Amino acid sequence: MRILAIILLLLSAYLSLKHGWDSFQPSSVQQIETMSHLGIKQTFLPFFGVISFAIGAMLFIPKTFFLANVLNVLLYAFIMALLLKAGDHGLAIVEIVFIAIPLLMIKLKYPFKKSNL
Repeated sequence: MRILAIILLLLSAYLSLKHGWDSFQPSSVQQIETMSHLGIKQTFLPFFGVISFAIGAMLFIPKTFFLANVLNVLLYAFIMALLLKAGDHGLAIVEIVFIAIPLLMIKLKYPFKKSNL
């Protein structure tokens, strides 16, 4: 179980940091169309980027591990709500997988705590 927790931690941190980094890069035409479809303005991207970077970093700190996962769930639920509002039910269902990852990580607990070794 500890190996699964480590894999999920690394995957979740990678996704958070990648999404944070991508939000500061110039957007492609497809990304701009998708964001306008969801009702997200370009000016909000840096905000989401900072939040994603913070979540990615907080995942590695034992005292903020739970909070980071809760924020991740809330962020994915927000994206899911925007997708449902836009009528994109298929992508909203895909977000369930991304919501399940931090919830499973909370269940498995922080993998690098000394009491878990």
